[in-house]
Amino acid sequence: MALVPPGVYAPQEDTELLAGALSDEPLPPGAEVLDVGTGSGALALEAARRGSRVTAVDLSWSAVWAARLNARVAGLPVRILHGNLFEPVRDEMFDLILANPPYVPAPDGHRRPPRGAARAWDAGGDGRLVVDRICRQAPGLLRPGGVLLLVQSALSGPDLTVQQLRAAGMKAAVTRRRRIALGPVLRGREHWLRERGLLSAADDKEELVVVRAELPV
Repeated sequence: MALVPPGVYAPQEDTELLAGALSDEPLPPGAEVLDVGTGSGALALEAARRGSRVTAVDLSWSAVWAARLNARVAGLPVRILHGNLFEPVRDEMFDLILANPPYVPAPDGHRRPPRGAARAWDAGGDGRLVVDRICRQAPGLLRPGGVLLLVQSALSGPDLTVQQLRAAGMKAAVTRRRRIALGPVLRGREHWLRERGLLSAADDKEELVVVRAELPV
């Protein structure tokens, strides 16, 4: 059983959806994989089990230490670095980038929480503070033929994600969808989401999607 200390994002439905997309990717042994915002390391470990050379990054020191311990317990060689998104690996190139970033719209404007568990999900008024950065920066870290797999909520504009990645020269599309019951965070701001038009009056579920983007060879 993986260690998930307080304040570290525990694997949930979005993790499972992205893991399914990862299992569909035909990765050769030794492929270079980057997992940004690794949390407890669940996706990084899945990639390592495929024989990939995996690097994982997280801004939270608690997440870094949890992921390192989970990798050690699993006996898997994962390089786990502390840092903000791509900063620790900006001079490296990868065959696959996995991203489960914060993507939940939050009513306190265009700021992320400075600390605490909410940093793992709150992402500004439109939920795109981190997703937009990934769309801008990830293409430059991929080798030709490399793939980005990103999971987000339909509340935070997956069509815009696809549009931005295509504008960066990638072939991008939503490849997986799953509707889930509203969790505690969304239930707590359900009224605000309906006022913003992000959630319809009749909708009591959230849709999660995986965006797959491939850099042409």
